[in-house]
Amino acid sequence: MKRTEAQTIGQIVDNFLQHEHLDTQLDELRASALWPQVVGHGINRYTASRHVAGGVMTVQITSAPLRNELMLMRSNIIQRINEALGRDVIHEIVFK
Repeated sequence: MKRTEAQTIGQIVDNFLQHEHLDTQLDELRASALWPQVVGHGINRYTASRHVAGGVMTVQITSAPLRNELMLMRSNIIQRINEALGRDVIHEIVFK
């Protein structure tokens, strides 16, 4: 058995996730979980559901006026989520 450089457990897990193509799905789950932190408790109260697939976050908002406000803030929200994740995961947000 050939010796290689030592790796941390985090590096081993990251390599496994990349090898199995699970890193994108994990990032999408993290992005969905970050929604309450990014928009705050007040807006999150009106969030019925959220889902991320293929870089598109779909968020169901129960208040029509709030939905219109969030559409105007869409690029800012995308930027804040991606900054929190440390990479570009979300490319678009759709409000329903």
